[in-house]
Amino acid sequence: MPTNSFLQRSRQVWWNIIDSFRDPDSRRQISKALLLITSIILFIFIVIMLWWGNPPSAFDPEVNARKIASEKQHEMVTGYTSTATLITIANTLLDKPGGYLTNDVMPPSVWMDNMPNWEFGVLVQIRDYSRSLRNDISRSQSQSAEDKDLIIAEPQFNFNSDSWLFPPTESEYRDGIKALESYLARLADPQRDEAQFYARADNLAAWLGIAEKRLGSLSQRLSASVGKIQINTALAGDPEAHQSTLTSPERVTKTPWLEIDDVFYEARGSIWAMIHLLKAAEHDFADVLQKKNALISLRQIIRELEATQATVWSPIILNGSGFGLFANHSLVMASYVSRANAAMIDLRRLLEQG
Repeated sequence: MPTNSFLQRSRQVWWNIIDSFRDPDSRRQISKALLLITSIILFIFIVIMLWWGNPPSAFDPEVNARKIASEKQHEMVTGYTSTATLITIANTLLDKPGGYLTNDVMPPSVWMDNMPNWEFGVLVQIRDYSRSLRNDISRSQSQSAEDKDLIIAEPQFNFNSDSWLFPPTESEYRDGIKALESYLARLADPQRDEAQFYARADNLAAWLGIAEKRLGSLSQRLSASVGKIQINTALAGDPEAHQSTLTSPERVTKTPWLEIDDVFYEARGSIWAMIHLLKAAEHDFADVLQKKNALISLRQIIRELEATQATVWSPIILNGSGFGLFANHSLVMASYVSRANAAMIDLRRLLEQG
């Protein structure tokens, strides 16, 4: 019988394998082969992790927008650069080497934490700008109707960032990108006026108000890498103010040692996206910035933030003391972020008050 013959041959193969383990020489050869295979697999995983862990390169928002407009035969209108930049940032988040890693459950990406934190930082900026685009920039006033595509895009980017299946995060974010692309196409259509981008000083100030709070939070979290005594100033300036729970006048804040690199790479990702959106705003809000004599201020903020994207030559994020023997990468980045945050506050006030 063919079936019996196959079973007999299979049993014989297994008995031969078992017999080979009884021989010391065979066991040594098998152990060496397994060790070699394991070493090769680990080496491949390390190479892949290094490749996937490298952040995407920066791009020029204006050049990128003109390229997209040329490919899609769109007209370059006010707001086209900012919207195209937001779409490109979202596509980069999903299509960079390795794809979107935050929700991966298989090696080697499941062992990586720096890039997922970088992705979350980028995602925060996408969420903030899409919310500002929906609530402020695309609307003429508070009583105006919301844009039909931005109503879809904004909540899609607020979907759970680490959902693996049912549905996967990537599919939800791609739906958000499709809605933004639909808004961009309607924005560039000269025959239709239902999609708008209002490049006004109050709209830019509204988004900068959100961005400055993000920078302030990142600055505090980065500075907490060495631990510091923080005085409670939450109610300063208003003697009649109250808060929900009583807190001590002073408290020590310190980032856990295992989370220092997480905060560092989240900040790098968030600032990477913010730089591109600020450069796009420099183009779309150029007339407003020039009228307010604020163009130089915006460029200075961009320059400060670009310094945070310098190459990290150390294989790990060092956490030395402020004036110690070793560097503290978090404090170095916090210094740039703090200066940019202060300059952004001044820029927002200039736009609001003139």
